[in-house]
Amino acid sequence: MTDHSSRQAEDRPILPDERSGVLLPDNLERYAANWIAPAAEVDAVVDQFWHVSWAFPDGESADQRIIDLPAVTVTIEDGDTPAPLVVTGVQTGAWRRMIHGRGRVFAIRLRPAGLAIVSDLAPSSVRDATIPVTPSLDARLYEFMREVATTPTPAERARSAERVVAGLLIEQPVSEKGLLANAVLDELRARVRHRTGTTLPQHFGVSERTVERALMDTVGHGPKWISRRIRLQEVALALATRPDASLAAIAAELGYADQSHLTADFRAVAGITPGGYRRRLTELRAR
Repeated sequence: MTDHSSRQAEDRPILPDERSGVLLPDNLERYAANWIAPAAEVDAVVDQFWHVSWAFPDGESADQRIIDLPAVTVTIEDGDTPAPLVVTGVQTGAWRRMIHGRGRVFAIRLRPAGLAIVSDLAPSSVRDATIPVTPSLDARLYEFMREVATTPTPAERARSAERVVAGLLIEQPVSEKGLLANAVLDELRARVRHRTGTTLPQHFGVSERTVERALMDTVGHGPKWISRRIRLQEVALALATRPDASLAAIAAELGYADQSHLTADFRAVAGITPGGYRRRLTELRAR
């Protein structure tokens, strides 16, 4: 088995001009937001590690919203946070939290196949929820997170998580259904700007029902919903980084029928219209 303790975790900033789904990307620097890529040996289970930390003056807060990737995320949290160990399920709307005081978070964003490896929870049981992880909620997930939490730094936590996951994979390899769900999600992420080509069943040589069931069982949503979510991440990125681009042009680039469909889709998830979102970004950048 690979000695993950000897690997130097690649720790890099989450940039405002990459597809992260963060709706106020200029805050990323305030939170010292960084990615850590997982080792290849565990990338069927872990999509990304990320970590943030903040120290706000008294009375200052930030309303952070994220159109996150369809994934279950488990977090180890310190300071002014809801709980020390937390699991967040796939969100229908934008994930939202009011940030204040001081704190830090180390997160493990799981692949579709990953939840079954580290937990006994079903994706439906944490859908649209952010829940403290306790032994009574899920003893297996609690032990995994508690072991990772014993190490102090994000890089050490990433290596610790990799060691534990590598051991779990020996006991329980990723299922064929999980591998298919991983591959379908990767394909949907890759083709977000390409609306033509083979269908997913044709691409993977399986039936439409097989694709649907693989995603429903691991993520809790089907391919159309997941594709829409990923496309909205791209919309958010375009709105934030291309202030002069028209909504009609962005809609056409991303395969929307027209500008009104983009507006309705974005507002339903982000809770604000694209125009309102752009105005909010302009106000924040003018401060």
